[in-house]
Amino acid sequence: MNEQPGRLWVVATPIGNLDDLSKRAEQVLCNAGLIAAEDTRHSGALLARIGSRVPTVALHEHNEREQVERLIDGLQQGGDVALISDAGTPLISDPGFRLVRAAREAGIPVSPVPGPCAAIAALSVAGLPSDRFVFEGFLAAKSSARRERLQQLVAEPRTMIFYESSHRILDCLADMAAVFGERRHGVVARELTKLFETVLSGSLAELAERVAADSNQQRGEFVVLVAGASGEEADAILAEGRRVFALLCEEMAPARAARMAAAITGAPRKQLYEASNG
Repeated sequence: MNEQPGRLWVVATPIGNLDDLSKRAEQVLCNAGLIAAEDTRHSGALLARIGSRVPTVALHEHNEREQVERLIDGLQQGGDVALISDAGTPLISDPGFRLVRAAREAGIPVSPVPGPCAAIAALSVAGLPSDRFVFEGFLAAKSSARRERLQQLVAEPRTMIFYESSHRILDCLADMAAVFGERRHGVVARELTKLFETVLSGSLAELAERVAADSNQQRGEFVVLVAGASGEEADAILAEGRRVFALLCEEMAPARAARMAAAITGAPRKQLYEASNG
């Protein structure tokens, strides 16, 4: 084993426009000993474009546990590994977390090669508050589970960022309008940096209607952003939560009542429970 281990490079790649690949990313992808790619076939076009002949290995959600040991062994022997996803920054709703954690635990240097990220790109053009935001990634595929999670975010004051697929975008927007309220402001960013890029803004009801009326707006990859709850909205949600909490407390223990009231109204569970001890 070499005295000095190799380095794990976490490399951001374009989310659409291949010209967004940085010069530094290109150098790493041409000089690493191995590239761990989410889909080697998908990444092949990018690697061919920059003339990289570095061997690739697949690293995706179905094989990450098995591949990590092999990759760590190679890094400990002194070889550099570049980690890339299909598009954007690895680990952001993409595989790679287990590899990065294992590398750090093994004392292997891990360095980022920053670049495109769909969530940040969308936030930068959305016109929504960007000083505080929360990234939620992909919501559940089933409407019931999706609405349950959205309900937990009703009182969230920060701008919320979600990823969504083309075959669920209509249902997702409908659920958001139903849970957050039709007048809550949102943005739908589609196919960012690509030929048919569009960024739509308006109330959630307006967005749902516009996307439903235009089949072209139902294609591609989506980032959906939703404005956080205003102070007045948050106060109203908390008041309703306290009302429901008080009713439930007549039938059950405060801890359970707080959990149920929070799930029903979206009010912060901790604040509801603390009210019972105040």
